[in-house]
Amino acid sequence: MKKPLVVLVGPTASGKTEVAEQLARRYPLEIISADSRQVYKFMDIGTGKSASGGKEACHLIDIVKPDEDWTVADYKKRADRIIKEIYRKKRIPFLVGGSGLYIRAVIDGLCPAPSANWQIRKKLDSEANQYGNIYIYNRLKEIDPVIAGRIHPNDRRRIIRALEVYEQTGNPFSYYQAKTTIPSYDLFIIGIRYPMNELYKKINKRVDLMIKIGLIKEVEGLLAAGYGPPLLAVASKTGGKSMESLGYKEIIGYLRGKYQLEEAIRLLKRNTRRYARRQVIWFKKDKRIKWIDVKGGNISAVIEEAGKVLDNFKK
Repeated sequence: MKKPLVVLVGPTASGKTEVAEQLARRYPLEIISADSRQVYKFMDIGTGKSASGGKEACHLIDIVKPDEDWTVADYKKRADRIIKEIYRKKRIPFLVGGSGLYIRAVIDGLCPAPSANWQIRKKLDSEANQYGNIYIYNRLKEIDPVIAGRIHPNDRRRIIRALEVYEQTGNPFSYYQAKTTIPSYDLFIIGIRYPMNELYKKINKRVDLMIKIGLIKEVEGLLAAGYGPPLLAVASKTGGKSMESLGYKEIIGYLRGKYQLEEAIRLLKRNTRRYARRQVIWFKKDKRIKWIDVKGGNISAVIEEAGKVLDNFKK
């Protein structure tokens, strides 16, 4: 018999944390964060960690320092172990977040390709810098047309990863993808959906709040502790997306004198809106998600609606 796994997804600033914490108080759910940035210690305001005290009851938050290696494979390994522990307590694991790759790794399995080879990755990145993304993309098309057909020509990170695996093993990345073991869960996936204009307004307000409560001071502290500007390199080295440093790179630019604070805030709002749109596009492809529409910013109604559909898991 398949064991239940509840998942809550949605773009940044959609209210996932509030909904998850409320549902976890009503049902035998134990939250596992699926946020690729909230795993890092000391990065609190810029990553939108909960200030309600709920994060103490949430797994996979504040577990590595900003300069420590961390990959999707690391995340999956920890999450799988935690899920087993939650089942032993006769509770239901509740995967919550907006990092699509993390969620996919847990619910659909992770490709058993070899781990990163930083020397090869650096070489390929240098080639892309010198000749352009199309150059390395065309190489991938020759080596692995299956994977190339699934990747945008400007998605340098994924192109490099596929080429890196081939250079390490002599096998195309698609060879390893075909060997992926798919977990067997009784999945129930809830998605929070906002009209984009409302979501953008929430994002803008959220950025203003982050600045007000101390984002600049937080970034200054990270710099003083030696986590920047290499902080941006860490996001790449650990296999995360470049936008993992969203909220930090913009403020670092201001602190380094590249532009005024007003420009940093404008860039942060714009980049966050773009990130949210990419999240929406990612999750929209998954037909398993039961979407709950937010009307007029009423998160309470979302909590109630989610509670109704979760009642099946109480049986």
